[in-house]
Amino acid sequence: MNFRERLLHHVGQRNYVPASAEAIARHWRLQQVERRRLTDTVRALVRSGEIVLVKGDRLCLPKEADLVTGRISFRQSGSAQVFPETKVTEPGKPPVQIAAENTGTALHGDTVVVRLITGRERGQFRFLKPTEQAGRVIQIITRGQTTLTGSLQRGRAYFSVVPDDPRIPHDIIVPDPAKSPLRPAPAVGDKVVVRLSEWKERHLNPEGEITERLGRALEPSAEMAAIFHKYELSISFPPDVERETLSLPARVEAPELLGRLDYRQVPTFTIDPDDAKDFDDALSIEYLAGGDLRIGVHIADVSHYVKTGTALDREAQNRGNSTYLVGTVVPMLPEKLSNGLCSLVEAQDRVTKAVLFSFGANGRIKQTEFANTVIRSRKRLTYRQAYALMFEDSHEKIRRLPPPAAHQTGSTGRLLSELPVVELADLQKWIRQLWAIAAKLRQDRMAKGSLDLDMPETKVFVDAAGYADRIELIRNDESHQLIEEFMLLANESVAHLTRLHRLPSLYRVHDEPDEERLDEFRQTLAIQGIKVGDLSNRTEVVKLLILLKDHPQGHLLRTQLLRSMRKACYRAKHDGHYGLNKKDYTHFTSPIRRYADLVVHRVFGHYLVKHGGQSAAPGHHGGYQIARIDALAEHLSLTEINSTEAERDSVKFKLTEFFERETQKKKRTQFNAVITDVRNHGFFVELTEAGAFGLVPISTLKDDFYLLNGAGTAFVGRKTKQRFELGQKIQVVVEKVDRQKRLIDFTVFTERG
Repeated sequence: MNFRERLLHHVGQRNYVPASAEAIARHWRLQQVERRRLTDTVRALVRSGEIVLVKGDRLCLPKEADLVTGRISFRQSGSAQVFPETKVTEPGKPPVQIAAENTGTALHGDTVVVRLITGRERGQFRFLKPTEQAGRVIQIITRGQTTLTGSLQRGRAYFSVVPDDPRIPHDIIVPDPAKSPLRPAPAVGDKVVVRLSEWKERHLNPEGEITERLGRALEPSAEMAAIFHKYELSISFPPDVERETLSLPARVEAPELLGRLDYRQVPTFTIDPDDAKDFDDALSIEYLAGGDLRIGVHIADVSHYVKTGTALDREAQNRGNSTYLVGTVVPMLPEKLSNGLCSLVEAQDRVTKAVLFSFGANGRIKQTEFANTVIRSRKRLTYRQAYALMFEDSHEKIRRLPPPAAHQTGSTGRLLSELPVVELADLQKWIRQLWAIAAKLRQDRMAKGSLDLDMPETKVFVDAAGYADRIELIRNDESHQLIEEFMLLANESVAHLTRLHRLPSLYRVHDEPDEERLDEFRQTLAIQGIKVGDLSNRTEVVKLLILLKDHPQGHLLRTQLLRSMRKACYRAKHDGHYGLNKKDYTHFTSPIRRYADLVVHRVFGHYLVKHGGQSAAPGHHGGYQIARIDALAEHLSLTEINSTEAERDSVKFKLTEFFERETQKKKRTQFNAVITDVRNHGFFVELTEAGAFGLVPISTLKDDFYLLNGAGTAFVGRKTKQRFELGQKIQVVVEKVDRQKRLIDFTVFTERG
């Protein structure tokens, strides 16, 4: 038994009385070297929250002292939640609610110790639900961040930095920037990085020191630099990674094709967004005897170039995935790979890993095969072009479609307008046949209980200077569904393969929802007059989603349903995917931008060597150990969360940047919106086409005196009886924007302006 296990066993005994580490060392009769090991073990366990200190220096398990350790997450109102410490790959415990006055000197993201509040004291917290716990922060174990970004301001007697994160309500007091060693010295209105000093007194503002100047606040380059800093993202790569990348060939060479199925003469193409630069996946179509079709899902073979243990591999693993910020990408792999050797560009030989599905005339799968392949994409299609090929009969209209945004002569091949009539007709035939199969797959998937949880995505486009220029709502239309169905099928097939052959691998897991959260959502539905059965029954959830498609508050309620569910993560165990209703599921189809897929490709390659009769490629490592997969699952789930938060942060800022321009117009744009929440001071709306959220303050409704109804779901005009209620569709214009706090205020549009 090691020191960690011994100590946890010791303090967990029924007759244990909290004691100091020194007292335990004496009790165990430890020598000096062993005492140092015990001290290091205690520090590690306190940092992880597995042990807490009570009465100064006495060790205790958190549960024995009504204590909880976890990560604190603030709301903009100042209140917070503490999420008990657990692996991100495991279902989390319910958070502990913390009132603003009980957060102590904690900051967003800190790991803290919370003392639970019980008995009469709990009655003070009227906002608590019966199943929730309340607490107060009594100790900061570790700071979530030692530096933060913000805007430099000047008060009457001091300088301060206003944090970018609105969940940190305290300005940071800093020394006179003129005395800073930084050159040029930071000036008022600059975006800066601050290193936090120790903060012990809640009634005093935190203090810090400016360590870096990022540029002028609110300028695109400075704001993007702040996001890079906050989420520890870097566009550049370390020198050893750059050296390894330079040593890679400029193009696919003949020896690399040995042992691969040659698909270069088989019709193959990619379908991606207009502005995509890295193409992970391609589809091929073959006509077999008896009217059968073989459809190949070919995925860039990144594992062919990125070998285990190399600098390239270590950096890709550290990053975990590419991060797609508005106007830029922080790639997992250097451009030579992500946009070059590994990208399935048109008219270039590319090495791939493939799942080949043979379909009968009835659209059912007859055979599934796995292979290393080489392809040459015949056409790089956008979703818009694919949609037109699926449903537009006029070839002239199809030819007039705009080219991909990234089109450059000689790099992405011929435009649709340049294709001969016969070639365009063939392309249309292939796309329509693929959709016929995909539509059948989708129909069958939904019939088996897969949940249709697709939501429109807001995409912000920037101009040459980096400012938000245009907003587009990306809907999951049939062109997206075509690709989605074949990718889902490939992911499921590979997961089934690795499970069947007991190969240690990563799985994409989505646990079943927590029943209490579903019950809370059911109560929300009841307020809206929607009666549903037991939502822990999948059939009831499917029925609800169908109902919400045409419901006036459907978008809002679908969003709330999604929030009631657990987050998907990576795991070494094949625990199934609730949303898709699949027993076996993994990520295999995006290895250029996700390290998890690269891991699965290596396991896939190991299978081909061990069971598929293919020879081992140079650098083949022979698979993974389960302990290694466990560690990778936790790490990659965390990097995914980090990237998701960075992406949301960049979208929020760019949306406020876009809408601030609206305030400068003489005639402001009318936006369609739906009321999503009603509060005492106004109601919140979501723009249906732009995906932005904001507040309509009650003070902006000038035509009448509005009162909140008894249910708290609507404002009603005292004279006119006009209503603004939850779920109502209205038109609004932008009233005010606070880019610093990422807040937008709207007002209801009237014909009088």
